[in-house]
Formats: sequence, C-alpha cells, structure tokens
Amino acid sequence: MSTPFPHLFAPLDLGFTTLPNRLLMGSMHTGLEDGRDLSRLAAYFAARARGGAGLMVTGGIAPNRRGWLAPFSAKMTTTAEARRHRVVTEAVHAEGGKIAMQILHAGRYAMHPLLVAPSSLRAPISPFRPWEMSPRLIRETIRDFGRAAALAREAGYDGVEIMGSEGYLINQFIAPRTNKRTDEWGGAAENRFRFPIEVLRSVRQQAGHDFIVIFRISMLDLVEDGSTWDEIVALARALEQNGANLLNTGIGWHEARIPTIATVVPRGAYAWVTARLRGVVRLPLIATNRINTPEKAEEILASGQADMVSMARPLLADPDFARKAREGRPEQINTCIACNQACLDHIFAGKEASCLVNPRACRETLLPPPVLKPENAQRRIAVVGAGPAGMSCAAELGEMGFEVHLFEAAHELGGQFNLAKRIPGKEEFAETIRYFHTRLKNANVQMFFGRRISAEELAEGRFEAVVLATGVVPRQPSLPGAEHPKALSYIDVLRGARPVGKRVAIIGAGGIGFDVATFLTVPAHVTPEAYLREWGIDPTYAVRGGLGQAEPASTGRQVWLLQRTKGKMGARLGKTTGWAHRLALKNRGVQFWSGVEYHRIDDEGLHLTANGQKQILAVDNVVICAGQEPLRDLQAPLEAAGLRVHCIGGARLAAELDAERAIEEGLRLAMQIGQTA
Repeated sequence: MSTPFPHLFAPLDLGFTTLPNRLLMGSMHTGLEDGRDLSRLAAYFAARARGGAGLMVTGGIAPNRRGWLAPFSAKMTTTAEARRHRVVTEAVHAEGGKIAMQILHAGRYAMHPLLVAPSSLRAPISPFRPWEMSPRLIRETIRDFGRAAALAREAGYDGVEIMGSEGYLINQFIAPRTNKRTDEWGGAAENRFRFPIEVLRSVRQQAGHDFIVIFRISMLDLVEDGSTWDEIVALARALEQNGANLLNTGIGWHEARIPTIATVVPRGAYAWVTARLRGVVRLPLIATNRINTPEKAEEILASGQADMVSMARPLLADPDFARKAREGRPEQINTCIACNQACLDHIFAGKEASCLVNPRACRETLLPPPVLKPENAQRRIAVVGAGPAGMSCAAELGEMGFEVHLFEAAHELGGQFNLAKRIPGKEEFAETIRYFHTRLKNANVQMFFGRRISAEELAEGRFEAVVLATGVVPRQPSLPGAEHPKALSYIDVLRGARPVGKRVAIIGAGGIGFDVATFLTVPAHVTPEAYLREWGIDPTYAVRGGLGQAEPASTGRQVWLLQRTKGKMGARLGKTTGWAHRLALKNRGVQFWSGVEYHRIDDEGLHLTANGQKQILAVDNVVICAGQEPLRDLQAPLEAAGLRVHCIGGARLAAELDAERAIEEGLRLAMQIGQTA
C-alpha cells in the first residue's frame, strides 16, 4: 500500500532474511523479563508485532550470573531457560513479527557483589567494586556470549543484539577509561578491541550464519577517556569483517553527566553521529535516541543519515505506532514525550515499567482495551475537567460507547499540560493533548469549552455519574505581602500574563519551581545545535569521548530557587532526569537555597532567613510555587443532589502534580464504570 513515509516502510534485505520496514523497536528493560512466567512479556511484544514493528529487541538478558544487572534478573544459560522464552517468540511470530534477544553483560554496572570488569574500578552508579577478570574468566565469558546466542536461537528468536555500548562490560573493555590492563586484553586499541571481536565471533560461530546479529556499538561515549572517532571507525570495520549484520548506535554511558534521551534532548539530536559512519562500512546503520515521530524517522532515512531507526519508548507509548504511520494516520499516534517517569524511573526503582501516556504498556493482560457495547449509548456520563485525568477517562468511556459530555472551563484541552508545554524542553507535552483530542473526537465525546458548568446544570443533565477531574488551584501561603505587586503566581508567569523582572526569587523547589526556573532562564526553544553547545558535546571528537566545553545559554536573569526544608533541592524529581534539571539550572547561575524561612514581601524584595541570618533579597519579583490544593467545590452539592460522583487526578490528590497517576486513574475509573451494570 502507499504510505506517506516511503523510506520508513521500505523493506531491508539482510541476505538470508528481509525486514518488512526500517523501524527497530530498540531494547528497553521492562521488568517483565525477570520472572519464570513470561506470558505478560509475550503479550507485550505480541501487541507491538501486531502493530507492525519491523524488528524488536528484548531488554538486556545476561549470558551468565556474573553479568546479571541485579540478583536473579534475566539470564540465558540453560535449555530450560530457552524453553521458557518460547512463549514470547511464538506469540511474536503468530503476529508476523521478528524479535531479537539482547545479550547484556552488566560488568561494573551490576548491582550485586559478584560483578566483574576488565579492571577493578568501581562505577559511580554501583555501590560495589568489581573483581578484575582473569584471562581464563575472559575466555569463559566469550564462550558464554556464544552459548547465550545459541540458546536464543533454540528459544525461537530471530537474532540477537550484542550490547556493546552505554558503558556495560563490552564497552568497558573498549574504552581506556575502564580498561587499565597491560596484557593482551588492554593497552593498545587492537588489544582493547579483542574482547568485542571475540564475542562477535563466538556468537556467530555458535548461532549460525542465517541468524540476525546486531552489534550495538558506542559511537559517542560522552565520558572522559572514552573512544576516539578513529577507534570507533576501526572497531566498526572489524565488526563488519567478523559477521555483524547491523550496527546500532549507542550514545553515552549511564554514568555520563549529559542527558541523552530525556525530553530536554531535541528530536533526532544524535542522528549526525550515525551519519558520520555512513560510507565507512557497508553494514546497515541504525540511528537512535529521541526519534519519536514518523516524520522525524522519515527525515533521517530520506536524508541518508541512517538505514534504519530505533525507537524504544515510542512503541511503549503506542504499540500501533508503525501501523498508524504506514496507513497515514500519524495524528492518532500516542507520542512518547520522553518524560522517563513510568519507564526508566520505575526500572531504576526496582518496579515494572509502564508509560505515563499509556498506562496499558506492560499491562496488556491486566488492562485490556476498551470494548464498544451498544447498550452503553443509553448511559450518560459527565466528565468535568479536560486535563490529563479527564481526557483519559472521557476517551475510554467514549470508546466503550457511553454518551460522554466533557466540560472544560478553559478554551482548550490539556489542563496543566498547557503550562508544561511552555517549558523549554517540555514542548512534547503538546503531543499528548493532540493525541487525546483525536481520540475524543473519534469516540464522539461531546466537548464544551469556555464556561464553568454548575452543580445545578449537572444535576439537571440526567447523568448516571459525574467524574470530577477539575484539577488543582495554587496554594496561597500565609506570607505577609503575598498580595504585593512583586508577588506572582506560577500560572501567571508560565502563561505570560505578567511581566517578570531580571532578579527573581522562586518560593518552592518542587517540580513546578524547577519548571519556572527553567522557563525564566532558557532563552528560547532549544535547537539541536544549542543543545550540543549547552552540554559540551563536540561533534569533531577533538577529545576522547566527544566531550567539549559546555556553553550554557541564559536570559541574563538572576534567579534564586528557595525551599523551606533542608537537604537536596528537587528531591522528588525523577531519578533519571532530576540530576539533569539541577545541573542545567546551576550551569545557568541559578542559586539553590534550602532551609529558608520566609518573612514577608514588600517594596524592598523578599525578607527571609537563610543560614541563620536574616536578609533581604532585593528582587524584582517573587514567584510563588508553594504547592496546590484540590479543586472539588462541585462535589458536595452534586452528592447532595443524589448524583454518583468520582474524583480523579489533582481533584482527588493534589500533594504533587502527577500526570502518570492522573491518566491511569482516568483509565481505571472508566473501566470500573464500564463494568457497573
């Protein structure tokens, strides 16, 4: 069939097999790999095979116990383990898909005391110091990689991906940063390359030549004493000569202090890295990192920067991404916003992954899709508030066939997402609003904007139930001078309703306070070029690892970010993104003060006590980000009128704005209503 994305949906001939398109679902650990029962993992991958992904790669699976990411995590070492994986491969093949198993040895990144590495150097992200590998153990590990590949074939996988990047074991052998050996496995580049090349040879020998082998090579380490570009080229050529079918692009080590996949990273910001290797090898090259729309994927492929594109989280967000794009329905794609909140943050907290914008991700057997029932057309439901919770609930109910009336006091969908999308680096939040608007329209939800609906009108509307998703209102602190002209609400600042001066104090260092600080200190929309400059990424590789001099841009404002409690600022920010937010603001000169006592706001500025001393911050404005209160003033009169009322999202709990919880609550409430006769 014709498609608006012809390069993305062109077949890719690997000789012994052909991939139906150029979309690789990249590896991402979900937490479903680690159990003995892999039926949920099977359903997860089957949904994405059904959605049209050209080739999928599992989360990392260790070739031996020492290579575990954590105790009792996934490994492929026995025939019994291979048999357990057959439920996954058979489910994928039943949907016409192809799947490869990623072989990942954690090396010094492992979170257990059995960890090993080329040299006994502790990683900053692990509490354990690794044991230095003996030459004998190195040889055993090489054989274990090959054995894991053979078992993957036995399990029914179509191929394997050898994880040679992101700072895991193979990458630790390659880079002088972590390889301090003086024997045949260290020192000169050809010695440091010996381990990855021998691993590839072992995999190819034991798995056969009619088996897909992807090698994920670190093309940009972003750490000191990483690889030079000449070394990357030499290794890529050696991998081509020793049997790799595809080279996947690895960007950054996990210990790098540069964000590489968060929402602050512009779309396709690393395609240039893959493009540098084009023409150097004949192998198909896969571009990766922050490619989240079919338009960006098509652009990268059409411009010749890569032969294939890798998307992991975008297919977590929407398993039907490929099918919708191929059929010319990109507006229906649930776009990944790169927030990391329910995927990577969950994994690093030892929980199963899911997705903020798609709560069904990794829960395919637990949260089935909505079923249209004709009898629901006689059931009227009112949803008040069209923020994340309200949009989610209304869309689900509409798709079940309910007559849904969605009331929103503002003139547009989105609620707090309309503020979030104004933050530089959070523009992707607009995509979620677009997606829900399309869903609501297709589900025939009746939408009413620009007027607050009253309890009386709702009571007269013959609604079976009313869902209050009315969100929050800013909490007003009991601070003298809070009504002074210098004092501003974060809502007024983010909407641009009030001018902001050059010297600004922000009261409250939660997520909103950090967003306001970003809004006030970033000059404009961040381009890929500006992103590279701000974080010190050198496309010329003048220094090992591709590190350059960071040049953060700024609006010239002097900003103080303040919090009452002592300790770490932004402690509740996401584990995988919070550090980047803190570092970016510090690089722009934002002052972080904790343990502050506020006294008053007046013409002189903000009076406070910091470090035991009373002082005055002579600021032009004080932005108040002191939390939120739930907005549910309709609840009592509605219940008094005898209506069944449900509160979700911020209207239920406003302690912390949590879009992940809000969207999931909307979905689950809709399912609950749908099950009620």
